[in-house]
Amino acid sequence: MRKVLGRAALLAAMLALSGCATDADQPMDPLESVNRVFFAWNQKLDRHAALPAATIYRDTVPQPVRTTFHNVLDNLGGPVTCANDILQLDFSHAATALARFVVNSTAGVAGIFDIATGWGLASRPRDFGETMGTYGVPPGPYLVLPFRGSTDMRDFAGNYLDGYASPLRYVRYDGREYVGLVKSSLGSMDNRASNIITYRDIERASVDYYATMRSYYLQRRARQIEDRTSATAELPDF
Repeated sequence: MRKVLGRAALLAAMLALSGCATDADQPMDPLESVNRVFFAWNQKLDRHAALPAATIYRDTVPQPVRTTFHNVLDNLGGPVTCANDILQLDFSHAATALARFVVNSTAGVAGIFDIATGWGLASRPRDFGETMGTYGVPPGPYLVLPFRGSTDMRDFAGNYLDGYASPLRYVRYDGREYVGLVKSSLGSMDNRASNIITYRDIERASVDYYATMRSYYLQRRARQIEDRTSATAELPDF
């Protein structure tokens, strides 16, 4: 009961803070001064730790091994995608997400091999932030969080709730929290290694890197909610 009440309170707080709609042209950023401090801190962390680590990972780990890590991470997100497709009443994509998870978890050996894509079951990740967006919940204030980076109030709450659909949440042993930490770390590494050139080019071309990244984030999330896959392909993968 406490968990249910906690989730309800979190969602209520998110809705209260999300009273005004926002878009990439007129971002709702009342905490900009604080966000810029965290953004600058994250950039220093990226330059001195995340980027060097991602570069070493990309240059030293063979592509087949990196693909394996990516496949496993993508497969772990299958139940989250399926749950959100159901919540969006998109039962066709929910069936595809479920079938993809089952195929890759079995024939693909716990997701190591992406068998499902070859069978016509394409990956289409969905999350609870997108689900709320499809029901008209506005994003609320834009946020930059330490270690995490760009988000907004809706996506921050959605990410928390997505954890209840993750298979890792129901792994029962003493070191469960370390598995989640490893998954998060590998996910960040995989994402950063895949976007090294993209982020570098954006920073070089930006007069105000903070404002540019804010705009990109809000554009990408708006287009994902609209389910415009081809449009989001041109934006960095946050």
